[in-house]
Amino acid sequence: MPRLIFLGPPGAGKGTQAKHLANSWQIPHISTGDILRQAMRDRTPLGIQAQGYADRGELVPDQLVNDLVAERLQQSDAQAGWILDGFPRKLSQAVFLDELLQKLNQGSTRVVNLEVPEAIVVDRLLKRAEKEGRADDTEEVIRRRLEVYHQETSPLIDFYRNRQQLVSVDGDRSMEEVTAHLQTAVHS
Repeated sequence: MPRLIFLGPPGAGKGTQAKHLANSWQIPHISTGDILRQAMRDRTPLGIQAQGYADRGELVPDQLVNDLVAERLQQSDAQAGWILDGFPRKLSQAVFLDELLQKLNQGSTRVVNLEVPEAIVVDRLLKRAEKEGRADDTEEVIRRRLEVYHQETSPLIDFYRNRQQLVSVDGDRSMEEVTAHLQTAVHS
């Protein structure tokens, strides 16, 4: 079963595609944002720590996110395969994940990079913000998120490409076309 990492800028469609493929393949879609929210709701020891940072308006530190991902990948439903969405976000997390997967004997990871032009991403995110009533998602905020993505997450593309784990997919097509291309790319 596949073990996939989804990369791509905010608004590229990672979450949508990950959910669709995870349902199709009957494997978990693991989103770090969802893991954090669930851990906080469940009041797990890691969730309580994360809640403290969230309450102060601070980012949850890498080590805590790493621990949450490690805990999640060891759960029984993740043994047959998974799709990671939102992790790793930077090289230090990719190195941590690589070491963790070796310890867990969960190898053969494919990395999917959804490529979408920046203008399309900005347009998608502005429409999503309008539809969902996210007044704080202004064009300025969206462009800042893209800057952070390019600074921190883009280096992962070269990291995984150099290891022959990267598959790039044009995310600027219909949802169905992207899904079909992903299924072909992942199984090739």
